[in-house]
Amino acid sequence: MSGFKRVLLLGTGPVSIQLAITFKNQLNSCVAIAGRASVRSKHFFAAMNQSGQRIRASIQNEKHRQMEGDCYVDHVFEGFDTITGEWDAIIVAVATDAYIEVLQQMDDRLLKQASCMVLVSPTFGSNSLVNHYMKKIDSGAEIISCSTYYGDTRWIKDTPSNHVLTTAVKKKIYMGSTQFPSENMNQLGKVYESLGIALERMESPFEAETRNISLYVHPSLFMNDFSLNAIFDETAVTKFVYKMYPEGPITPQLIREMLAQWKEMMDIIGKLRVRSINLLQFMTDDNYPVRLESLSRHDIENFYDFETIQQEYLLYIRYTSLLIDPFSEPDQEGKYFDFSAIPFKKMFMNSEGFLDIPRMPKEDYYRIKIIQGIARYLDSSCPTIDKHIQTYENKLERIAQARSGEKLSSAFVVQRYDEDLKMICTEIGKNIV
Repeated sequence: MSGFKRVLLLGTGPVSIQLAITFKNQLNSCVAIAGRASVRSKHFFAAMNQSGQRIRASIQNEKHRQMEGDCYVDHVFEGFDTITGEWDAIIVAVATDAYIEVLQQMDDRLLKQASCMVLVSPTFGSNSLVNHYMKKIDSGAEIISCSTYYGDTRWIKDTPSNHVLTTAVKKKIYMGSTQFPSENMNQLGKVYESLGIALERMESPFEAETRNISLYVHPSLFMNDFSLNAIFDETAVTKFVYKMYPEGPITPQLIREMLAQWKEMMDIIGKLRVRSINLLQFMTDDNYPVRLESLSRHDIENFYDFETIQQEYLLYIRYTSLLIDPFSEPDQEGKYFDFSAIPFKKMFMNSEGFLDIPRMPKEDYYRIKIIQGIARYLDSSCPTIDKHIQTYENKLERIAQARSGEKLSSAFVVQRYDEDLKMICTEIGKNIV
């Protein structure tokens, strides 16, 4: 019997629409989408109402045709507290720092009826957080963590609607569950394989959550003075996330800190008895490959065993090799696609009329604070992580003070996340005794 006959999607972003189409087309599920009632989401709910709850996904690349499609959503709920019905599976597609806030708005009886909950794009510790909350309300639901969402999906236009565009699809997704063996995970694996995505089943949810490259590169790329000035300071000069200084933040010092943070993370996950990650191999084999003329297989596969200075050198080579797309076709002038020209997004006025911070680094702040809290609990030293957080929080405080008369979102407030960390560490304590 399918664990996905009746599927409830939490979140009204582009990811939920693509997932709804996937569950409809692949498993013929009865699908509902629920989201918070807000100024931003009203565009989504209005579009759903006008279309008779029809949603559509388009593709940018012909090889991703399996993602394309349209369907009708069976139920739409405006406000998490308005959800009714019985659901086999709950798919959580909201920001990681909102997991508990969203679950608290839902009826406990409804949550307890679900046999499975899938965290689409969790961070390190998310499964422990949600599992603790669900056990607290006497739910025995299986909690599955994906390493990340399986693609890159955005609104067809900038405004939320019923139509999305999927521009990229990942080759592999990692998944871990609170239950083993997991029939639900096997079924998801078949769905992913039909989409052309390989699924690797991990020994634990924690292990799946460590297979997200953002954990290892975003703090160094975004939580430094150069990047924060590009995000928060009003300047006409565009700076780019993945370019070398002075066009972007990448310097030997940034690479040094990226490597040091990875080593701190490996110490943390080692104490959780999770398999370590070869950073360079993960970057090249699971994310963006480079030509063998730039990085040999020997250098990639033996990265873990090299001296620090050689590891730094190889990481620097990796980023310089991706300034252009090394597999693109050059134009008449010999120029390759400018792969690294991803501009920093600047702080902006959100739909509620508050000054806000872009998703990167706002979501990265939650991620790294949770990692820091887990490290403290495990008595694991993390000076590089501490430095990134201090640099970011100092910037938040300076901007909040300089703009004290303006309407600022809660993202400008220094956070502790004590309650989330208490739940996460309680679960960790049960598993490492």
